Amino acid sequence: MLVGSAGSDRSEQAWRQTYRALLHGPARQRCAHDNIEWFPNEIQDLANVFVNMQTKRHSADYDPEAAFSKPEVIQDIDETENVIRQFPQASRKDRRAFAIYLLFKIRN
Repeated sequence: MLVGSAGSDRSEQAWRQTYRALLHGPARQRCAHDNIEWFPNEIQDLANVFVNMQTKRHSADYDPEAAFSKPEVIQDIDETENVIRQFPQASRKDRRAFAIYLLFKIRN
């Protein structure tokens, strides 16, 4: 939505730069911040799952004692797929605002 869709007259360089621009640490902080309440439920749900899944990924990567059961992992996958499916139900305006919120630093 920011640089055009596939097949449109978009800059592939701009697409690659935008695709790789999301910094996961700052994005997690934004998703966990109270400001996420500015957005509709579909976006809030995605933000909450992003925070939860990133926390679990860090545990899996860096905690040698972390353990996840198969049913828990399947439930996490189902929940993640569900919020991804629900996300497009938010308006284009809200999805675009969320992308900007995640990608750019907030300045006073």
